[in-house]
Amino acid sequence: MDDYRRIADAVAADIAAGRLRPGDRLPPQRAFARRRRIAASTAGRVYGELARRGLVVGEVGRGTFVRAAEPRQGPALVEPGGSRVDLELNYPVVAEQHALLAEGLAGMLRPDVLAAAMRPAPVAGTAAAREATARLLARDGWEPDPGRVLFTGNGRQSIAGTVAALVPPGGRLGVEALTYPVVKAVAARLGVTLVPIAGDESGLRPDALAAAHRGTPLRAVYLQPTLHNPTSVTMPPRRREELARTLGELGLYAVEDAVWAFLHTGPALPLAALAPERTVVVDSLSKRLAPGLTAGFVLAPPALAGPVSAALRSGAWTATGFALAAATRWMSDGTADALQRAKREDAAARQRVAATRLAGHAVRADPRAYYCWWELPEPWRADTFVAAAARHGIALTPAASFATGAAGPPAVRVALASPPLPVLSSALATLAELASGSPEDALAE
Repeated sequence: MDDYRRIADAVAADIAAGRLRPGDRLPPQRAFARRRRIAASTAGRVYGELARRGLVVGEVGRGTFVRAAEPRQGPALVEPGGSRVDLELNYPVVAEQHALLAEGLAGMLRPDVLAAAMRPAPVAGTAAAREATARLLARDGWEPDPGRVLFTGNGRQSIAGTVAALVPPGGRLGVEALTYPVVKAVAARLGVTLVPIAGDESGLRPDALAAAHRGTPLRAVYLQPTLHNPTSVTMPPRRREELARTLGELGLYAVEDAVWAFLHTGPALPLAALAPERTVVVDSLSKRLAPGLTAGFVLAPPALAGPVSAALRSGAWTATGFALAAATRWMSDGTADALQRAKREDAAARQRVAATRLAGHAVRADPRAYYCWWELPEPWRADTFVAAAARHGIALTPAASFATGAAGPPAVRVALASPPLPVLSSALATLAELASGSPEDALAE
């Protein structure tokens, strides 16, 4: 008898139309049977059919719930179209991620806890949030002062608020010659002039920073000392110490972006530990946890706490109460630590795939990073290679997106975090084959 399938079709239609939403609990099977005037055994078959279709999930002792839609699978590599293999953006997700996050949220379902989480959050958050954040960010012997922690909605807001506090419209902000594209957008919005500072294999050069500042004074410098995006360079200890001395000599503030530093397990004492009165740390949970529900952090020296707090409030860049409450639970119950460990392993696995598939090419990468920097062979230019990759359904980021004051070298950043490993492996093999040919060969395909 197909009656149970017709009933399952009706429930599926309610889910598709949004009348039943992800997370909604279906009635117990006996109650469902009474409402539909069907046998309890038929109700059981309906629920089984819905589970088989992937529309619901049963949880022992809790009931049956509407399931969130499954993500689309990766596209065929040689078929252009709307779908693509995303090697442009980095959204690291590990298998156990959502189960761990769900466990951490379970305690928030009590009405009194949820009511507290729905209140507006001040820029200084709560004492519990500050303590949990300080523990999470501590590394290599550095233990930040919880009293210095301020909260934003995400890492981009942390950067925007800090730059707004340090650099007035028309002011100059030093950046690495290749820098995070969001900083370029923030500077344009705030009317800030970016000044590229030369670097080498050890990162930004302190002598180049001093020369730029003495030419026309800078108000601050933004940099990523650990696992620099896009090159994955990590400043060695001696360079950090030299840079800290230079900041003091120049009376200059640094904005230290540490968003990827959690992947680095070797010695990498933060610049904030070496120049605590001259350094503002910006960070977030988006890479550690998930981009959809996150919190950003700013650790400002006492002299800057007031200006940075004011900038965050005036820009409406403060964290929401619910996100901050959820983040505090995840940081306190071990969820964030577990996901950091899992993502370190995941990044290392993806780097091993990249090292195999891109062997023989001029690829710069740290085995702990979620990205690599590919200096393309002649006669390829970054724009032509990105266009050729797009015809194979693969998205990359050209060097020009990161370059400041120049067109950028013939290079691309390859983001490794987003696609499933088999899709990543196939995409990288396609790119390696593409790079071994010429732009004319690609156009002839």
